Amino acid sequence: MFKNFTASDFLMFTAAFLSLIFSELLWFKGEKEAAIFIGLWVPSILGFAILLKLIKNQK
Repeated sequence: MFKNFTASDFLMFTAAFLSLIFSELLWFKGEKEAAIFIGLWVPSILGFAILLKLIKNQK
């Protein structure tokens, strides 16, 4: 799965994963509003990564 990743794919995947982990840490620490805010970044980052992939494939 990872051998077809480009550097930008890896960067976006890593950013989304770290955002998810940080959100969960905040949630269990008791900062629920901040955790929800950070957790909403995950689908946004992945959606942006998909958009970049689609633009790259059109060229």
